[in-house]
Amino acid sequence: MKKFEEKTISTENIFQGRIIQLDVDTVSLPNGHTSKRELVRHPGAVAVIALTKEGKLLLVEQYRKPLEKSIVEIPAGKLEEGEKPEVTARRELEEETGYTTDELTWVNSFYTSPGFADELVHIYFTDNIRPLKEAIGTDEDEFVELLELTLEETEQLEKEQRVHDVKTSYALLFLKLKNKNI
Repeated sequence: MKKFEEKTISTENIFQGRIIQLDVDTVSLPNGHTSKRELVRHPGAVAVIALTKEGKLLLVEQYRKPLEKSIVEIPAGKLEEGEKPEVTARRELEEETGYTTDELTWVNSFYTSPGFADELVHIYFTDNIRPLKEAIGTDEDEFVELLELTLEETEQLEKEQRVHDVKTSYALLFLKLKNKNI
């Protein structure tokens, strides 16, 4: 709504990294005052809810430095410049799990932290996966362990806060609702 719009007066780039950019915008507020906004710019990401023929969910355990711990997540990764989300989804599924698919269904897209970041995550679903003939492997600075778990096993990990990110919690909710045919 226009009545809430903040108009950018100026932008100062504070940091330009491999993954994110940090800007500080000076904005004009709806009441005529000005304020500063710290903004994290991110190219976006994808995540894949992938089920085996046995109905097990593909997950990866990975150390997350900002959290100073390992968590269990659905396969996910950053969009490359100019890459379509479904291409990224298939690539990340292959790199992180050793599986591929010809059938990806878009589920939803959501902003992870709209108060300060513009990262948009696209979620895809597949229950038609097959192992790759030859493993691709992850990026050289990425270390993951593949897990194939039932919904109940994954929910237990969520209770233990080993599943502790929104995209994976979203995936669990999606699967519960899908199982109930709601």
